[in-house]
Amino acid sequence: MQEFDVGARLIELRKQNKMSQRQLAEAAGVPNGQVSMIETNKSSPSVSSLRKILGGLGIGMAEFFEPENQQEDKPFFKLTELRDLTSHLYSQRSGTECKITLKQVGDAKLHNLQILHETYEPGADTGAEMLEHHANEGGIVVSGEIEVTVGDTVSVLKTGDAFLFNSREPHRFRNISSEPATIVSGCTPPYL
Repeated sequence: MQEFDVGARLIELRKQNKMSQRQLAEAAGVPNGQVSMIETNKSSPSVSSLRKILGGLGIGMAEFFEPENQQEDKPFFKLTELRDLTSHLYSQRSGTECKITLKQVGDAKLHNLQILHETYEPGADTGAEMLEHHANEGGIVVSGEIEVTVGDTVSVLKTGDAFLFNSREPHRFRNISSEPATIVSGCTPPYL
């Protein structure tokens, strides 16, 4: 299996939109150098930073990673049919790469609801920059434990614990344990 080239894909989309790196950075509200570092694969973006940059292009992560994958409108999905949004992204912690995997059920845009199966390896983090978007989200920890920050409130949620909040509040997910954490979540309207 060939490794996904995040930098090349970002360059392709930026050029399709007839934007310079500076124009994309301005549209996304990120430093110009951040776009350059990602495009040259000198920096692996966090979930939050890539999502912010893709917002400047007006697309989500599903279109970024799987542009040819048209989702069939059907009511049931096998694990192998979930749409891979992030298996190519890594979170940096202490010089090591910690993987976050987000898999989406069906066509989120069609239903105005994004349902995700999320896996955070030990040390994985959505990024030092807090996520913020116009939506509401909730979820249940299926296994392991995850630290969730919403605004000024921080809680370590364990198997069976849940969360529900207005996504306009700055938030972040981090696995501070030594075991993987799995969450099933929903977000409306879709964010990723």
